[in-house]
This record gives sequence, structure tokens and C-alpha cells, in this order.
Amino acid sequence: MQHPTKVFDEWATLGKDKGMEISHAASVSEILDYALSRLKAESNYFTFLDFGCGNGWVADQISKKDNCSLSIGVDGAENMILNAKNRKSEAVYYLDDLNSFKSDKKFDLIFSMEVLYYLENPLIVIERIKNMLNPKGRFIMGIDHYFENDECHDWQEKVGTRMHMFKEEEWLDFFAKSDYKNIFSWRANSNDWAGTLSITGTK
Repeated sequence: MQHPTKVFDEWATLGKDKGMEISHAASVSEILDYALSRLKAESNYFTFLDFGCGNGWVADQISKKDNCSLSIGVDGAENMILNAKNRKSEAVYYLDDLNSFKSDKKFDLIFSMEVLYYLENPLIVIERIKNMLNPKGRFIMGIDHYFENDECHDWQEKVGTRMHMFKEEEWLDFFAKSDYKNIFSWRANSNDWAGTLSITGTK
């Protein structure tokens, strides 16, 4: 089993990150539409963090919104961050270990897509993310690798890296144990498959 960042470094070099961008676009759009329509920022402007930003496409997209004052992307794969920085975006990108990443900045919206099940301890990370939110700030995540999605059960072997396999109720319990409020889940983009498990909560 390779470390996840090594896998994604290789994917970024091979251009597979573009395929991920395309395949995730519908789910990401639905998830972000939900979150952005419910922003509770203290001012008319909001701050955004993409936790596990890959090649930076989401943080770049959000940075173009008129009421976004700061858009940051962070990822543990060096070549993904290199690809992100090559966008010449208004978003800011950082290379850091997602297992231990902390930010002095606070955010109104933190987003994560297809990341948390790769990490060493998702519960600890979900708790830490809450501490990076402004009051009433929102964390929202999407994952395709979860127990109820039969299609994903062989992904760990196919990709060759460790992936936690949790049920939807276990992911929801991580949010509850981290004391998030207004916890809600649904399956995004679920027309002809199990859909992207989407979970959100506020501080």
C-alpha cells in the first residue's frame, strides 16, 4: 500500500487530476450550492477553505465569486499543489499534511471532497476543522467511498492505498461527537448510482 499523497502525486503528474475534476463536478456543484445558499457570515463577504484541494479547481472557482474575500486550498500532494499554483488563481494554495493541518485563520465555509477517508483519524480531523470555523461557520464534505456504496468496496485494492470504510451513520457520529450543530446528510448526484454521501454541520 502506498501513502495516499504518493498516489495523488503520481495522478497529478499523469493528468488524472483533470479526470477527477470532471467526474466530481456534478456532486461538488450540488454540495456547494447547498452550502453557499446557507452562508451565515458576519459580513457580506465570506472566507473559504478547500481541505484537500487537489489541483485547486474548486478554490479557484470560489475565489471568483464577488462576495468571497479569501479562498484557500490546502493539500498534502506536492504535484497537486504545483498544478493548483499554475492556475494563476486569486485563490491561495498551501502544501501541508492534512492529518495535522491547522490554521490561524477562521473560515465561514470549509469544504472537503473525497479526502477524509484517506486520513489517519477522520474523527480528529473533523474536530480540528470545527476549530477553524467562524461562529456559525459551516463544514461540508462529500465522499464516494462509504459502506452503502457497493461500487467502492474494491477501491482500496484497485488504487493501492489505505481507505477507511465507514457507514453513513458512523460519519454522522463523527460530526455529533465533534459537537457540530444542524447536522444534515444526503446523497448528491444520485440519479443512477448510490450518490456522493454529503454531510454538513455548523459551529
